[in-house]
Amino acid sequence: MSTEKKSQVLAALSGIIDPDLGRDIVSLGFIRNLTVSENGDVAFEIHLTTPACPVKDEFKKEAFSAVKKLDWVREIDISLLSSKPQQGLVPMSKGLEHVSAIVAVASCKGGVGKSTVAVNLAYSLALSGAKVGIFDADIYGPSLPTMVSVEDPQLLTDGHFISPLENRGVKLMSFGYIEQAKANSPAMMRGPMVSQVINQLLTQTQWGELDYLIVDMPPGTGDVQLTLAQLIPITASVMVTTPQMISFVDVIKGIYMFDSLKVPTIAVVENMSYFLCDACDKKHTIYGKGALEKLVREFGFKTTFEFPVTAPVSQAGDSGTPIVISEPKSIVATLFQKLADSVAREVSKIQYGKNLKPVIEWVEGKGILIKTEEKNDTVIQCFDLRQRCRCAHCVEEFTGNILVQSVATSKKITPNAIRLVGNYAVGIEWSDGHHSLYPYEFLIGTYLG
Repeated sequence: MSTEKKSQVLAALSGIIDPDLGRDIVSLGFIRNLTVSENGDVAFEIHLTTPACPVKDEFKKEAFSAVKKLDWVREIDISLLSSKPQQGLVPMSKGLEHVSAIVAVASCKGGVGKSTVAVNLAYSLALSGAKVGIFDADIYGPSLPTMVSVEDPQLLTDGHFISPLENRGVKLMSFGYIEQAKANSPAMMRGPMVSQVINQLLTQTQWGELDYLIVDMPPGTGDVQLTLAQLIPITASVMVTTPQMISFVDVIKGIYMFDSLKVPTIAVVENMSYFLCDACDKKHTIYGKGALEKLVREFGFKTTFEFPVTAPVSQAGDSGTPIVISEPKSIVATLFQKLADSVAREVSKIQYGKNLKPVIEWVEGKGILIKTEEKNDTVIQCFDLRQRCRCAHCVEEFTGNILVQSVATSKKITPNAIRLVGNYAVGIEWSDGHHSLYPYEFLIGTYLG
């Protein structure tokens, strides 16, 4: 009888679908240690992909409601647990072996608020229950010691590993702490030395068990960035930009850099997007607008955020207390929590979800084949797809009108190369010399219905 009742409980729970992974929590293996007593008491655990899971409370509520509908059930005891961080992420580094996911926060341009995003993202994830660390990878201009105050910033070693500093449960490491110990002497070193220092600080820090290690990347797309990406398996990246075109151009470089290293960009933050004055509720776009819309249109990003210009953010950074801690109910703190929720969900998709990317390939004599696990295969005529390019060269930015003179007129056009771009789009180099980028969502919605 107990086995039969367990089956009934599992059947009831199988109706609960993880919104990010697209499968029920039973088939995903989330339900563990299920027990049913003779008098109808039910107890089980729901194991989450991350303690920062933004839908954990909904899971528990839905599970309770589903099991309660069984007429023989008396009491229900549900425990929410998270899986331990994956081991062996970096086999060559003992310091990182218990780190589950590494998220790079980058901008490829200085002065856009990247460090502010990195620090507040880390603390927002920690407030959600995750074990988090921050690595400040900027050797020439480290920000972490200023943005997060530590009572005793002394780095200790046991002969082999460096013990990270800690603040409110978040583990911290930055070259800036070494500078403080040397009376703020400036870092003057050449590129190879910088890479060596980053390697040592990152891989020889005893991070312990972490759900997320947030890496605050330095500006640019040079040796340091490539060293980091090749040194450790970065799970995903978050790009930070501002509304100006000069920032947008550099962000594009960063997206392509991460893409070439097989690191998906999972979110874009437009910092200083607007200003709210005290006298009105109107959003004043003092630095212009449009950069974020271009990224969404050309790359198909689904997770984007607009952060306002606000004095408390700067004040919090200078005071050494992140704004999500000092003003947890502020507009900006709420946005950071939403960003953290999105990052947690996207990382879970990468680590636990099935591959939802379409397969796209050129079939000579027929066209471009598109297929997914859930849709029927479709062959697209190259000329038709080329005509649908919506880049700035093919579509007038402000009116949306197609620029006919820039669109291929020959139906003999073919792709010279096809490559996947991160988790969001496919890039095609056409025989007319044009490069197009098509979001997966556009291709599936247009051609697979």
